[in-house]
Amino acid sequence: MPASKITGFTLIELVIGIIVFSIALVLFTSLIVPQAIRSVEPIYQVRATELGQSILNEITSKSFDEKSDRTGGTNFCDAACIGTVNLGPDGGETRASFDDVDDYNGLTESGAAIKNTLGESTTIDNSNLYEGFALSVTVVYDADMDGVADTVVSNTKLITVTVTTPSDENIIFSTFRSNY
Repeated sequence: MPASKITGFTLIELVIGIIVFSIALVLFTSLIVPQAIRSVEPIYQVRATELGQSILNEITSKSFDEKSDRTGGTNFCDAACIGTVNLGPDGGETRASFDDVDDYNGLTESGAAIKNTLGESTTIDNSNLYEGFALSVTVVYDADMDGVADTVVSNTKLITVTVTTPSDENIIFSTFRSNY
């Protein structure tokens, strides 16, 4: 009976196989892991867009100025009733009682402090939807609509909402509100 030949891998073949597998694993993880981290960015951007748009809707639904006609009548708020260049909440107002566009100037909120118009937190499965987010609002006069604040009172205000995502990306939303 002839001697049977023993087959299998040698130690050198096993070591080479482990080295090749290790190199392939390093290349694979260096390509996939960064993609997985970036995959959350679109979710942050969608949430920031929802937040920015909802704040803009809330602000633009308010009157142009404190003295504007709120009944939708024909009383145009002329230069005599338009406020000063100093914009911001009138004495003692909070977001729940803001009644004109410029009251929102200087509004900043972040994390759990971000609430809807009714003062309620937005949650999903008892988790705050905007945890890690921040928003800030500026309102300036901009008569020529060039995006640069004017130093005089005019019939047009530029509203800018900046939403900062948990990954520190600033997403800016802006619109004009005119005196009509």
